[in-house]
Amino acid sequence: MSRTTAAAPETEAEPVAVRAKRRPRTPYLLLVPAIVLLLVALAYPVGWQVLTSMKEFGLKQQFGAPAEFVGLDNYVRLFTDPTMWTIVVRSVLFCLVNAFLTVLVGVLLALLMKAVPRAVALVLQVAMLLAWAMPVVAAMTVWRWLFDYQRGVVNYLLTRLGFDFTGHSWLEQPLSFFFVATVIVVWMSVPFVAFSVYAGLMQVPDEVLEAAQIDGANSWHRFFGIILPMVRPVLGIVLLLQIIWDLRVFAQIRLLQDAGGVPSETNLLGTYIYQVGVGSGDFGTASAVSIFVLLLTIALSWGYVRALLREEDES
Repeated sequence: MSRTTAAAPETEAEPVAVRAKRRPRTPYLLLVPAIVLLLVALAYPVGWQVLTSMKEFGLKQQFGAPAEFVGLDNYVRLFTDPTMWTIVVRSVLFCLVNAFLTVLVGVLLALLMKAVPRAVALVLQVAMLLAWAMPVVAAMTVWRWLFDYQRGVVNYLLTRLGFDFTGHSWLEQPLSFFFVATVIVVWMSVPFVAFSVYAGLMQVPDEVLEAAQIDGANSWHRFFGIILPMVRPVLGIVLLLQIIWDLRVFAQIRLLQDAGGVPSETNLLGTYIYQVGVGSGDFGTASAVSIFVLLLTIALSWGYVRALLREEDES
């Protein structure tokens, strides 16, 4: 009799443990409409790109000629081309430098908005909103004028400061070209990062920071010990988005090339796809590059996605 009563709590406790480990199904059911919508919206363009990348698809096929199926020949020709790998390395370096620089400047601006008075923070927010909302073509028109080699404001100011920049062309050399491109891309992307991090900073309790300051923690200790761990999820998300966006940058590079850059020395993956597809009429190879960019984007973001899934499982 005593054995039966002793074993009863264990058998009753087992279903409770199983129920505790069982995840609710409602969140997943709510995600089904969004997933279906994404699949419907992406299935055709991605499928078309995959099929086209395995065909000999040129200008004749644009006017109705049948496309010959060539299998993986476009990929083989693409990956055995040294120019392609030069562009890949250039694009990845440009992407990572711009993404980390954007996050760094965005964090500094978010800390500045948190530290300054409300009126000054409001002015900064309005200025960043205007920069963020400006159309790309309109913004590029202004930037091209600023760095123009004849009438550019940048050359004028540097010359007045004692440097000889009269008639200096910023877009002829690759290094100065990508310096200008980095300034423009970071300027356009910083507001998103600054506002996202600022929203995260507003969730950090002031009582915790004041207690740490009373205990003797200086500004660096408070930032790295309290603020940074609490806003780390926001930083991870904005860094992932910046890597994805900067890897696919096109308009800024293309417009700078039109203003005087050398395409063969300044092409990134986005402009290279445009040059191969629209410029040369080889849409099969351009589709193969597009699929490669998609896989490269997944590879660069997979580490963060795995870490995010690991944290979810641990929680």
